[in-house]
Amino acid sequence: MTTADGWPVLIIDDEKDIREVTALTLLDAGYRVDTAADGAEGLAHCEQFAPRIVITDIRMPGMDGIQVLETIKQRFPDTEVIVATAFGEMETAIRALQLDASDFITKPIHTEAMMVALERARHRYATRQQLKDYTRHLEKGLTRTTRQLEETVAFQDRLIQSSMDGICGCDDTGKVVTFNRSMEQMLGFDRAKVLHRATLEHFFSQAEYRRFQEDLAASGHGGPNRLMVYETCLLDHRQQPVPVQLSATVLMEGDHAAGLVCFFRDLRRIHRLEQEMSDQAHMLHQDKMMSLGRLAASVAHEINNPLAGILNYIRLMLRTVKKGPLPPDKHAQFARYLAMVETETDRCSKIVSSLLTFSRRSPVTVEPVSINEILDRSIVLARHRLELGNVSLATRIADHLPDISGDANQLQQCLLNLIFNAVDAMPDGGTLTLSAASEPNPNTVAIRVTDTGHGIREEDMGHLFEPFYTTKQEGHGIGLGLSTTYGIIDRHGGSLTAASQPGRETTFEIRLPVQASISTSPGGVA
Repeated sequence: MTTADGWPVLIIDDEKDIREVTALTLLDAGYRVDTAADGAEGLAHCEQFAPRIVITDIRMPGMDGIQVLETIKQRFPDTEVIVATAFGEMETAIRALQLDASDFITKPIHTEAMMVALERARHRYATRQQLKDYTRHLEKGLTRTTRQLEETVAFQDRLIQSSMDGICGCDDTGKVVTFNRSMEQMLGFDRAKVLHRATLEHFFSQAEYRRFQEDLAASGHGGPNRLMVYETCLLDHRQQPVPVQLSATVLMEGDHAAGLVCFFRDLRRIHRLEQEMSDQAHMLHQDKMMSLGRLAASVAHEINNPLAGILNYIRLMLRTVKKGPLPPDKHAQFARYLAMVETETDRCSKIVSSLLTFSRRSPVTVEPVSINEILDRSIVLARHRLELGNVSLATRIADHLPDISGDANQLQQCLLNLIFNAVDAMPDGGTLTLSAASEPNPNTVAIRVTDTGHGIREEDMGHLFEPFYTTKQEGHGIGLGLSTTYGIIDRHGGSLTAASQPGRETTFEIRLPVQASISTSPGGVA
């Protein structure tokens, strides 16, 4: 630090000659200089000129240099003050240094001594500013680090509190130090009354806690001091058992256990979902059995007719054979009889095969499904029911419809449900139109079942797909057919809609995506 670089310096002295000479010397050395004749004027100049260094005389009328020094240090603590004293005022100089003056010089003022004092003052000012900057930087870094730490802790706390699984953590003494909202909801305990008060043992029966500790120490469930997907029972605030699946690990600090953390999954929800899925699968099969019952009479009659024909042809052939060797003129007749037997037997085989496929309770299988084959099988099974109901069938089915991805058995159940509902809607007979076509935008197959029955009332349209909602008379249906059909189609990524003109006709339309990707959960129904 060898040049003044325009540093502002204020000279306070009641002797004009000293002020002027000192000012000229400092100006020549590169300082910016301002002067004041007494202490009050000097303090006013401090406000306006903002000097970094003040050179003040100790002895001045009105306000001496010590008072000036004290006031400047109070109001402008960064300003360096050099006091000028006469010989014999050493005690005053020491007092000035105690009040944080940077230096003192004696009168008469020698240029070399003044320059040395100014150099010291400049160095002290610069050092103090560096220290302030460094302190400010540290404070800013500390504030940023503290804020980041607070944000991290808050984020981790939100993760713990928002977890769907219950989280319980204990310290090395066994006291609970973490107990999230899911644990509160699962067990009904107040978090504030648990933290740092209760132990993990408080949430188990004695036998279950003993088993938990033994299995945690053993190696059979993920290794020593670890448990993975381990099923046990907790006790809620009413001492009622809560089945849970837990994962736990002992927290280690070197060779010593520093705590334990457990993650609990409430199995009551899972058991409830499993029961719901089981109930849905049962409803699906129940509806299928109802449809099967409706088929029984017509299928029996449908099979009985060809069986009667087969029996008659066989009796005719047996009667002819008993008369002796088969004459040549009878060969053609026998061939016709056998052809008829083959045709009627094949017809029975197709009916029985379709019936067995429909009635079988099998898991959901996702595979390519031919819509044309499903329609053909449904027509075979429903044909005699249509004849008994005096319902004529009109088909408008496009050839070579694209395959879809799904379960053929369930889709056939949907079609039969719609066909039987259409027949029921035409108690005096009518026409059922079954149509199917592919549509490019979007890439779907549309299947429509239209009847010429009594239609659906407007007030019933909004409830058609609700479970157990039916407009049929008691004993003719429980209202599961359409809701089951809707669920199956929805699981296949498709849609089921209805349109009706009361008193005239009703159309149910199924739309299925050509390349649907569907869930394979048990039951297959939403």
